[in-house]
Amino acid sequence: MKETKTFFLNGEEYFSEKPINLADIINYFNYNSSLLVLEYNSFICPKKDWNTIFIKDNDTIEIVTIVGGG
Repeated sequence: MKETKTFFLNGEEYFSEKPINLADIINYFNYNSSLLVLEYNSFICPKKDWNTIFIKDNDTIEIVTIVGGG
């Protein structure tokens, strides 16, 4: 029996039946990892940890992209 995990990304609810980490989410949603800040459960998460943090039920992730202009 698969355990479905619910998580929230930028206020939207998502579900996963397989283990996923923060790097998987960034890749799946095609974010440019060099131009973003990631908040995981209310804490800024350094890029070096994205591969080792796996999503748990009811986790909250906020991704803010950096946009330049002039």
